Amino acid sequence: MIYDLELINVGKVYDNGTTAVSEFSLAVNKGEFIAFLGPSGCGKTTTLRMIAGFEGISSGDMMIKGVRMNDIAPEQRPTATIFQNYALFPHMSVRRNVAYGLDVKGMPKRERDTKVERILATLGIEDIAERKPDKLSGGQRQRVALARGLVIEPDILLLDEPLGALDANLRKAIQNELKLLQRTLGVTFIFVTHAQSEALALSDRVVVMNQGRVEQISPPYELYTRPNTPFVAQFIGRNTIFKGQVRSEQADLRHVETDVGLLGGLANGAAPSGSRVNLVVPAEAIEAHNAEHTSREQIAFANDGNAIDAMITRSDIVGHIAHMSASLEDGRVISLEAHSEKYQGRNFRPGSKVVLSWKAADATVIPAH
Repeated sequence: MIYDLELINVGKVYDNGTTAVSEFSLAVNKGEFIAFLGPSGCGKTTTLRMIAGFEGISSGDMMIKGVRMNDIAPEQRPTATIFQNYALFPHMSVRRNVAYGLDVKGMPKRERDTKVERILATLGIEDIAERKPDKLSGGQRQRVALARGLVIEPDILLLDEPLGALDANLRKAIQNELKLLQRTLGVTFIFVTHAQSEALALSDRVVVMNQGRVEQISPPYELYTRPNTPFVAQFIGRNTIFKGQVRSEQADLRHVETDVGLLGGLANGAAPSGSRVNLVVPAEAIEAHNAEHTSREQIAFANDGNAIDAMITRSDIVGHIAHMSASLEDGRVISLEAHSEKYQGRNFRPGSKVVLSWKAADATVIPAH
């Protein structure tokens, strides 16, 4: 099968011996929106630069539509790159900025002008076509950068933190536009970001990287609800992680002996009896029950045995979301999140004794290493 982009055990080692990327493999279908996500220094931007041709590849192969690109110059690759600072030419108008890539390719003027007008209209920036970049807002500069990248009709558009310079409200609006534009044009997008919300909201699949290695490649919902590794469990969302040992297994269900008792979740990967594992519980999956009004045994029976004593240490409502923290008997503080209506009238205040529960289907058991 020929993919729009295929990385086969791609690696990058600098001259001083530092490994930036190790054995990165990924196959991207036409029209997919892929996000590279991870902490600073994890190798996501280096990988993007290798795809663009701005960084050499130390090992492995990089293919675009079945053609090996390892030694192909950046300007000869069917890619376009949009950087965080947009890299617009300050002395050129919007129209000339957008047309620049076509001029470099030597496209005839009539054809060039037709393509430029079409992309200006697609992105709704015809009315600012004669302005210089210093007369544009952040959102307008973002659209111009997109237009300049898309007008050359690349097979793959590479975006390096393209929304990082925008304020929160504009960032959200541009996110929505970007997703709609990508779906309309059908162009493959590779998007680098350190913002989880962007990666989860925009992409078809997320590549989570850590110290130059791929930790997990999954659709956003699967990544959020079924982490594969301890790093992903800690990095994505707001999870509570219980360390322990598998005591029993039944199909996918595992019961894990932890410091706070026997707890249950569904296995994601090998987790045989006796193995050391992490049981991962999302903040949204945990429910608080008033300890004075409900029997702990009843709660445990209704929740696959998952019931632990705790005390509320913080309770806030932000918008329509209730955020709570609860302290366990061992002193650990864990987070809970839910729609505010769920706890309306329950009067959970700091100091309230509660029983925390979750369904085993909402928790994930992963190998400890």
